[in-house]
This record gives sequence, structure tokens and C-alpha cells, in this order.
Amino acid sequence: MDIRIAAYGVIIDGDRILLAHWNEHGRSGWTLPGGGVEGDEHPTVAAKREIFEETGYEASVDRLLGIDTMVIPAAKRHRGADPLYAMRVVYRASVLGGELRNEVGGSSDEAHWFPLAEVPRLKRVALVDIALRLNRAEPADGVPPQA
Repeated sequence: MDIRIAAYGVIIDGDRILLAHWNEHGRSGWTLPGGGVEGDEHPTVAAKREIFEETGYEASVDRLLGIDTMVIPAAKRHRGADPLYAMRVVYRASVLGGELRNEVGGSSDEAHWFPLAEVPRLKRVALVDIALRLNRAEPADGVPPQA
């Protein structure tokens, strides 16, 4: 089984969310800015790098929201003969600077702010809904509940 670890940022500003348009292997949809961890890179570093590559924004990684996993059967993969175990590390992130721009030559082709109310009508990957649920589970005061 192949393993892929990726890191993503949930970036919400008021009533809008920043998404990237994933467009690869003939499949597409709106997703969180983020992507694969490279080499010995820490997931927080990967999230910041990927957010910049896909959106043009420098970002802070504010807190871990959760980790989502899934297995993609070999028959549904576009590359590789083995199943893929995907671990997706999801962070709450914030824009520090930069200017919105689209990625060129990567797996995404557009970055855009959307009103949160519009998200249910978008063609999106499941990770967006998973991340929004994780974000809603965050306590209002930002302090995680005690076990």
C-alpha cells in the first residue's frame, strides 16, 4: 500500500472561505489549499508552502483541527498499482500577507474566496465538508475541551 501525507488550511475570513480549484487527471472540484508533505517536511511547513503555491498568500498555521484518513483502492487510482492510504492533516490558518493569484503548472488552476453560504452549491471534494465540520467542532473560545 502506498502512503501519502498531506496538509491543508481552512482559511475563513468573516463569512467567506478561501478555496483552490483542483484540476488533475480529468477530475476537478474546489478544495482546501494544501497538498502533499515533501521529504522530511513538517505538515505545518507543508501547509504554509502549499497555501502560498496555490493562492499567493503567506499564511500562519493557527491550530490543528483534525486528521482525516481514507484508502483509495488501486482500481480508482490514476497512478500506482497499489491502494493508497491518504492521511490529510487539517489546520485552521490565517492570511498574513501576499496577493491572491492562481497557481500555474500545479494541480490547482484557480484560487477564489467564496461566501460560506455558497459552498454547498459548489462542485467540491469531500475534504471541504470534512474540514468545515472539524472547524465547527472548534470551541468558540479556541480552547480545546478537556478530556
